[in-house]
Amino acid sequence: MTAIGAISGSIDYRELLQEKFATRAAVVGVIGVGYVGLPLAVEKAKVGFHVIGYDRSAERVTKINRRENYILDVADGELAEAVSAGLLMATTDFTTLGRCDVIIICVPTPLTANRDPDISYIRNVGGKIAHTLRPGQLICLESTTYPGTTEEVLLPCLSHSGLVVGRDFFLAFSPERVDPGNQRYTTKNTNKLVGGVTPACLEVASRFYSQTILTVLPVASPRVAEMAKVFENTFRAVNIALVNEMALLCDRMKISIWDVIDAAATKPFGIMRFEPGPGVGGHCIPVDPFYLTWKAREYDFHTRFIELAGEINLQMPYFVREKVLRALGERRLSLCGAKILIVGVAYKKNIADCRESPALKVIELLECDGAEVSYHDAFIPSIRTPGGTRRSVSLTAERLRWADCVVILADHSGIDWREVVRESKVVVDTRNATRDARDGESRVVLL
Repeated sequence: MTAIGAISGSIDYRELLQEKFATRAAVVGVIGVGYVGLPLAVEKAKVGFHVIGYDRSAERVTKINRRENYILDVADGELAEAVSAGLLMATTDFTTLGRCDVIIICVPTPLTANRDPDISYIRNVGGKIAHTLRPGQLICLESTTYPGTTEEVLLPCLSHSGLVVGRDFFLAFSPERVDPGNQRYTTKNTNKLVGGVTPACLEVASRFYSQTILTVLPVASPRVAEMAKVFENTFRAVNIALVNEMALLCDRMKISIWDVIDAAATKPFGIMRFEPGPGVGGHCIPVDPFYLTWKAREYDFHTRFIELAGEINLQMPYFVREKVLRALGERRLSLCGAKILIVGVAYKKNIADCRESPALKVIELLECDGAEVSYHDAFIPSIRTPGGTRRSVSLTAERLRWADCVVILADHSGIDWREVVRESKVVVDTRNATRDARDGESRVVLL
């Protein structure tokens, strides 16, 4: 292979890195060892790479080094084995980033209070990497963000070092596609998009990911990969909004939205099943469309369709409050002073994740109206709300009878829904969890 010509004029860093990938000599740094970063770190360690997890949380770092798992999608034994074998360690010391041949950025990209993109985490780690950047490193951004971030934010930061991208170091965007709780599609078998700043960047990044991921799909640029990721989640947000709006209409028309969905889903083509709910949650779907709408304004373009979908989804917790109010009113009870039991505060079933969960907004709304709210969620032992930290209660017959209204916001497996229906005064079911437990019970109110 012809040398690209780095600072020394003789080292081909592209070839050197690819040799390190093949021999597992490359040291991999993962910045942010949460829902995306830790599964990725373990997957790399499983095939023989030495992996260093970087995180500002001393608690996370300590748990990893003690072989204690805190992510549902990571097998306890695989984490423990990787740490015991010396292939995985964690640290809060970002000054050691220069040791890494590959640095993968998996930091949060939340929204500000005004629902604008907050890429401060990306800027911050970009600065830390720039301080230790050396020839022969591959930097990959996986955090979901607006199109242009890799080249407009990260690249200028790293280029201040004087090193040349595509020759001395390599930069790419490869969006995470983690679906917490999904047993079928994992880090290893989920198709991986890669967009490189230069052809050499694309080649190096694709070769790296192909060491542990079954199908790696190169795309034309980081901007294409960034837009693809945002589009994937916007697609879901828009379709969820559509079925949520249908639920609002069906409520007015006294038609069961669940019967409508079941009927429509029998069509063998031209339909994809989406279900309504109390709102959208998780890091991606409530956030990513706003990244796109924000960036679109730079081009004098308004994503009206996407913005409308966001508005509909944001209104669903208010609709849940209205359903609770109606259910209590039919029993001559007021929301003020009512005892409400929330079942499930995770943003979806069978996961220990309440980021952006609509349940948090529902609790806030009910308490603002004077309700006494408790919750049960076996996956989430405690939550922080404006009223302070609260803990999950046991889902017993006594607790169900205590409540004036039980509100199902996450349909976790393992719950005896027949008991929930039998022991409760009234149930507001936003997930159709009681489908097989109602037996014509009028005390169940569906979304």
